[in-house]
Amino acid sequence: MMMTAAQIRQQFLDFFASKQHQVVPSAPIVVKNDPTLLFTNAGMNQFKDYFLGNKKPVHPRIADTQKCLRVSGKHNDLEEVGVDTYHHTMFEMLGNWSFGDYFKTEAIAWSWELLTEVYGIPKDRLYVTIFEGDAKEGLPKDEEACNEWKKVIAEDRILLGNKKDNFWEMGDTGPCGPCTEIHVDCRTDEERKLVDGKTLVNNDHPQVIEIWNNVFIQFNRLKDGSLEQLPAKHVDTGMGFERLTRVLQNKQSNYDTDIFTGTIAATEKIVGKIYKGGDDKESVAFRVLADHIRAISFTIADGQLPSNTGAGYVIRRILRRAVRYYYSYLDYKQPLLHQLVFVLAAQFENVFPELKAQEGFVAKVVKEEEEAFLRTLEKGLKRIDDMIASANGGVIEGKAAFELFDTYGFPIDLTRLIASENKLSIDEKGFETALNEQKERSRAATTLDTEDWVVLKEAENKFIGYDSLETKADVLKYRKVKAKGKEHYQFVLSATPFYAESGGQVGDKGVLIFDGEEIAVTDTKKENDLIIHFTEKLPATIAAGVEAKVNPLQRKHTELNHSATHLMHAALRTVLGTHVAQKGSLVNDEYLRFDFSHFAKLTEEELRNVEAIVNEKIRANIPVVIKSMPKEEAIALGAMALFGEKYADVVRVVIMDPNYSIELCGGTHVGSTGEIGFFKFTSESAVAAGVRRVEAVTGFAAEQLINTQSVLISEIRELLKNPKDLTKAVESLQSENAELRKRLEGLEARQLVAIRNELLQKDEIINGVTFVGDIIEVSNADALKKICFDLKNNLNDYVAVLCANIGGKPFVAVGISETVAAAKQLDAGKIIKEYIAPLIKGGGGGQKTLATAGGQEAGNLQTVIEKVKGLL
Repeated sequence: MMMTAAQIRQQFLDFFASKQHQVVPSAPIVVKNDPTLLFTNAGMNQFKDYFLGNKKPVHPRIADTQKCLRVSGKHNDLEEVGVDTYHHTMFEMLGNWSFGDYFKTEAIAWSWELLTEVYGIPKDRLYVTIFEGDAKEGLPKDEEACNEWKKVIAEDRILLGNKKDNFWEMGDTGPCGPCTEIHVDCRTDEERKLVDGKTLVNNDHPQVIEIWNNVFIQFNRLKDGSLEQLPAKHVDTGMGFERLTRVLQNKQSNYDTDIFTGTIAATEKIVGKIYKGGDDKESVAFRVLADHIRAISFTIADGQLPSNTGAGYVIRRILRRAVRYYYSYLDYKQPLLHQLVFVLAAQFENVFPELKAQEGFVAKVVKEEEEAFLRTLEKGLKRIDDMIASANGGVIEGKAAFELFDTYGFPIDLTRLIASENKLSIDEKGFETALNEQKERSRAATTLDTEDWVVLKEAENKFIGYDSLETKADVLKYRKVKAKGKEHYQFVLSATPFYAESGGQVGDKGVLIFDGEEIAVTDTKKENDLIIHFTEKLPATIAAGVEAKVNPLQRKHTELNHSATHLMHAALRTVLGTHVAQKGSLVNDEYLRFDFSHFAKLTEEELRNVEAIVNEKIRANIPVVIKSMPKEEAIALGAMALFGEKYADVVRVVIMDPNYSIELCGGTHVGSTGEIGFFKFTSESAVAAGVRRVEAVTGFAAEQLINTQSVLISEIRELLKNPKDLTKAVESLQSENAELRKRLEGLEARQLVAIRNELLQKDEIINGVTFVGDIIEVSNADALKKICFDLKNNLNDYVAVLCANIGGKPFVAVGISETVAAAKQLDAGKIIKEYIAPLIKGGGGGQKTLATAGGQEAGNLQTVIEKVKGLL
């Protein structure tokens, strides 16, 4: 009986649990606190600090299945997705890890045991590759791995691989080392007899594929390109879950496994078409949707909303790519993807429960993104019609194609398809030039030139800022960084009271004192669990010893806002419902900002109710209790954890009344809620689909806000002669104003009629045309247009030029009957631009029969009248 995907995944985890591995959950697909990555693109990302020696692993052996995303940068599989049978954007990476424990012997033996004895893959279908060495790097052939493989597999199935294939590096810098890959030949026996499988390994054959990579991490790549030995040797393995399932279920495509068939079946039902599984565009579209909805859904569930920058833009790009496929090739013109979220959530409920917990929210976000792009798509299609009509020599200009890409979000292949349907081509070179120019502009704006660390001392980097705001410490290392033409410096200390930006709380500011010289700390951030202090200059001498002092006032005000955020979060859930979940926050010393899932604008009553609850908790002066405990115990206690955050096994729990607010939080807080003083909202708005944003102030800032509002109300009272009931006084004033405005409009209407009648008495005939020209007194420029329009109902063949000096500024309106405009070839808009605008030093325009202008020179209005009269 064929194993299900769920069974295959569980067998992997159970096997390594039997080898004394601790099974851990997947880290979020969205990477935080690592500027080198937008997304988790490999299973090892969450363990990078262990490899670098920055952090000690809780367990020396770990196994997991990790959500990964590869759509940009070095690891980019996007263009192959859906076209072939085995590339994906989001995929699962099954992995087993050793941190300074076992090495090549065990890793190779266990991988062979699992594949051949547990999963039962025939040994004669497997090939392995090892690193052949690299003379330029001074790296020898991996004889150790070769010798281990000889114990279990024929030597002619051990193939040599170059640095590209068999030396694994996560990026330009960081942990790396030789690797050994395992490839499986899925061809039929007849095909295998015709061509030796070893000749197809690493040659992009769709049926001879890599399924497992054992990386032996023993080096660290420095910025200058050199390699240094790591303090300990580690094993980092990764097996593509989708490919493994395809092999074990004996399918020719990953998309034919039960990982994807449920999503494809749901899509068939929605669009009313059958998935053929071929190379045609319709089949590709089915595969693209089945793949892309996974990347979109899990990334949003992990806390990354679609946006126009960074990681958010990557998700928006994937989503729009999927919309383009169902719009163009499945002939489905309304939102589709959001309907698949629920199918996916049910499928992965037991392995990645975060999507099931937020399926309604994720579906709402996806639907609104689809609707927005479908509107853009329609506009873009109208724009491309114009481009097709004006195409020169059968070619759409590269700049025009780039406009579709940049303004309307059109992938170039969609533009290419529409062009070919109209027997046109695209200036591909021009498009690439425009695209590269944009990339260069973006790159220049964000380029960081980071030098290697200057290491002074090896020691642990401790945070002591929960208990102290100053300390003496040693400088462990420092480096220079250039960004946007400016230089700054970064320091890592053995101990620091500076809180590094995390969980929405901004980084501390303060000073570092080097032998009496004070250097201002402008920010504090985390990078790979290192607390980094930012300064704008280096001290004269960098000794090992330094004194670190946090700005106490800034920290205190920040703590007021952070603790108030916890109280507010609980109050929002009380007033609005338990669907409220944090989607982002900012806590600094001036205000707090909080983004949360909710689908409607908060009413004034809801905002007042939240404020009332928070201020009640402040007045109760509740002690803020902070405890460290195992994560499972904290969750059992009812602590709220943020989706998309990776928590350690032991977590910090902030409790403000066990029956009210319990949250996992690494930030700093007040001792008791009474210190917050007072809480007041300052704004409420929409951020994204299904996400609202509130901002608020506390303490002294809240007091200032109330005082400002109180002064404003007092000033209004005085202006209204101190009425007893201010609201009624304002309503009375509004009513009186409306009545006066109505009467004034009536008077103005009668005045305009009188002016019109007077003008009709002054008309003169010039070459068979009735001419009306005068400087009149009106209160606004719109009145000139109204009179011109009214003259149309009283005159047949006419030209009118009406001028007014309103507040020292000239205004002119020109009206021409359609008969005169045709017979005399006169155009009011052209007359305004060519003759009148220069005279009054202004500008304007309009239609052929009515146009207006305004300017700066009011002394030439009579000349304007004579100029138009002269045209007749």
